[in-house]
Amino acid sequence: MSAELGGRNGRQGKLSQWLRGRRPKETGADDAGREALLLAAAGAGLPLAPAAHPAPGYRCSCDRVGCPTPARHPVSFAWQTQSTTDRAQIERWARHQPQANFITATGMVHDVLDMPLEAGREALERLLAAGIEVGPVAESDDGRLLFFTLTRGTPEDEDEWWPCELDCHPETMDEHPGLRWHCRGSYVLVPPARLPGDQSVHWVRGLEHPLPDPLSLLEILTDAGARYAGEEPDHAGAAWPLRH
Repeated sequence: MSAELGGRNGRQGKLSQWLRGRRPKETGADDAGREALLLAAAGAGLPLAPAAHPAPGYRCSCDRVGCPTPARHPVSFAWQTQSTTDRAQIERWARHQPQANFITATGMVHDVLDMPLEAGREALERLLAAGIEVGPVAESDDGRLLFFTLTRGTPEDEDEWWPCELDCHPETMDEHPGLRWHCRGSYVLVPPARLPGDQSVHWVRGLEHPLPDPLSLLEILTDAGARYAGEEPDHAGAAWPLRH
């Protein structure tokens, strides 16, 4: 009797595992497209790690009561060391966590300049009209435009890195309603990502565009951001990054 129950429980356990993570050969077109975009991001040098995803009722898959950033945060506290561009690892994550969003850790290979959507669209039009090289750009349906750039410094290059008042980290997001500079110690969702309320994060300029120097974008971004906020831009002020 116990052997029979054990066998049945074993089969049920395997079935539960299969339902939680579909086998690669049975993934559909949407899964294949998602995986291709994630692998393209990793191929462009963006280190990735799994993130939470939306749950019914505008909740987060982390099940934290009142999660302040539903579907927008990593699933592991070790996301900085976990982040990788390894193709095999990303394929495993994507196939066995079919609902997961992914974050990309900034400040290692790339930074992200993150703006309110209206100001970001204005800045993008002005950059393109001026013939300035603009790299990949993602749009978040919750009202942000993300400009992907080269990083201005890595933790290994302490002498080459300089702080800036625009620097944004996960715990300081609310302090930067305007322009945010995601660099060392920060992250953003990488497309394709799903947000509560059938919203998404998606590319508006793809990864075929090379990452630009962030300083080549900064003047127009800060100017557009200042106008959006109803302020006069102060290009000589503390909002500009300065070397120390």
